[in-house]
Amino acid sequence: MLRSPLGFGLLWLGFLGYATFLAPPDQPDTLDLIIQMINGPWEGINPLIIALFNLMGVLPVVYGMFLYSDGRGQRLPAFVFAAGTFLAGAFALLPYLALRRPNPEFNGPVGWWIRIQDSRWLGMIVALGALGLCGWGVMTGDWADFSHQWQTNRFIHVMSLDFLLLSSLTAALLGDDLARRGVEKPGILGKIALIPFFGPLIYICCRPALQSNIAPIAPQTASDLM
Repeated sequence: MLRSPLGFGLLWLGFLGYATFLAPPDQPDTLDLIIQMINGPWEGINPLIIALFNLMGVLPVVYGMFLYSDGRGQRLPAFVFAAGTFLAGAFALLPYLALRRPNPEFNGPVGWWIRIQDSRWLGMIVALGALGLCGWGVMTGDWADFSHQWQTNRFIHVMSLDFLLLSSLTAALLGDDLARRGVEKPGILGKIALIPFFGPLIYICCRPALQSNIAPIAPQTASDLM
């Protein structure tokens, strides 16, 4: 049920309701904290929080590498949800997962934008950036302070849950992404890709490239011209 449209819709409503009514209270300095993490300096901010905040900007790039090809043939404008994920994380992604249709085929040419999103070089850059941020935050962060802020600060609390959701929801797009690439037996790559956070990073570095699929134009008959 969780991977059904109803399941994603209920997950979206549940997450939205939890963030609104059950998460810890918002703090008056939240906007100042966000501005400081964007512009610097970072002195005085827990590296774990800085790393998490920046990962919330990296993971939408990973989703773009799924959504732009998945959006070919969808009724939904995938670019709207891909861009929205930068601003609202899983709050923007879950409606797309709930409303999209299965899309195991890629039709038409691989244009320049999708070719960029499909690039293994981009995948490796994104993966190295994400792993670097994760390693830096884990090794230098203050876990006791993070635990306290997670329990008392709505922004930190909801951002952490958002990260966990974004780290695992690629599984909902994986099967169709493999099928569009002609992979009938995913093997070890398909299993690795299901590992939250790390799996999708490895997958975008190793997956086969998309191929243009342009249907041949049928020869016209006299009846077609009438």
